[in-house]
Amino acid sequence: MKRINQLGFLLILISFLTSCNGQTKSDNQGQNVTKADTEKIVGGGCEGCELMYVGMPEQILAEHTSIGWTEGSQKLMVTGKVFQLDGKTPAPNVIIYYWHTDDKGLYSSNDQTPAQAKEHGKLRGWVKSDEDGNYTIKTSRPAAYPDQDIPQHIHLSIKEPDIANEYFADLYFDNDPLYLQHKKKYGKADRAGTEILRVVFNGNIQIAEHNIILGLNIPNYPSKSFSEINSGLNIGEDQPSFIPFHAFGPDKGTRACPVCKYGRYHGIVYFVGNNPNWKEIKLWLKFLDDESISRKEYLKAYFVYGNSKNYDKQTRQTELEIIGKELELQKIALTFVPSFSDTESEANLNKINPEVENTFIIYRHRTIVDKFINLKPTEENFEKISEALNRTNSKYFDLPEPIHE
Repeated sequence: MKRINQLGFLLILISFLTSCNGQTKSDNQGQNVTKADTEKIVGGGCEGCELMYVGMPEQILAEHTSIGWTEGSQKLMVTGKVFQLDGKTPAPNVIIYYWHTDDKGLYSSNDQTPAQAKEHGKLRGWVKSDEDGNYTIKTSRPAAYPDQDIPQHIHLSIKEPDIANEYFADLYFDNDPLYLQHKKKYGKADRAGTEILRVVFNGNIQIAEHNIILGLNIPNYPSKSFSEINSGLNIGEDQPSFIPFHAFGPDKGTRACPVCKYGRYHGIVYFVGNNPNWKEIKLWLKFLDDESISRKEYLKAYFVYGNSKNYDKQTRQTELEIIGKELELQKIALTFVPSFSDTESEANLNKINPEVENTFIIYRHRTIVDKFINLKPTEENFEKISEALNRTNSKYFDLPEPIHE
């Protein structure tokens, strides 16, 4: 919606802003919102999101197929689950409206496009998460705008049952050559989950698994506290790249990045900071190694030791080597960093609290899908980790992905 600038319409403007979003957003410059909007509206406002109500069907299913599925040059399926802010509780009855460009990078319309929604074009639709949070969008892969450096993208407008207004999230493709430049220039928003779609190929269909985390990185979102203890990034965000020292395991003597080298399938990063309990650590290491052996190439586990007290690189390396040999570990990597605030290794990007007993980050295809803090090495907690891997497993693991530059 356009902001009204004339002073003579001040009273109308006040009324307008209390009932509408009053926000303008350009694709290459992010949000340009009024101060009143950002203070009041969940998400900070969204130009065009109100068009989700134009032509909205009375019955919305968990799966929707746009005309792009049959008419577009590249079939695309975006599928996943909608979760509450904890990233674990499924959220049913959430409406997700999407719109995107056609093969020419245009928001072209047809005779079925409502007049008020022509700026969104014909490639638009709605899904509503089912009782388990599932949703699926079948459409075509959008093209970038002609003669511009804005990457291919899909707009989402998300309407929760108990939130007064909708808010937006934009999705980009990690194998789009324009995306890296865009990320360097504008950063990474990760609204309601990672902003990156990572596709795999199923014949002539590109499939992107994408979970939506309600409220994640959404301004003015109602506070919903699920844990008093914080450590690590949020479920739904991407596991960052960092370069620990490998003291024991397949990459011993290197500084291989866990997510860069082994990010295709499941990964577990087991962080321990300033309060190590080596008896319990050894139990966890043995369990994670056994789990990695049984799941073969579909799981890579890492131990990252970040105790900043009395740090000495050679001592730390020798200490972990001895443990690896003692436990006869086969697959898990034993690594270390000077501290979890260290910027040289970029361990600081993980946002690990060094004072907690441990932090377990589980990622799938480079995106965090579960997290646990202060777990004791009991059979119940071993099962909890195994169950998390099973629950977040992907039926698309065996499909090929693009070759990334």
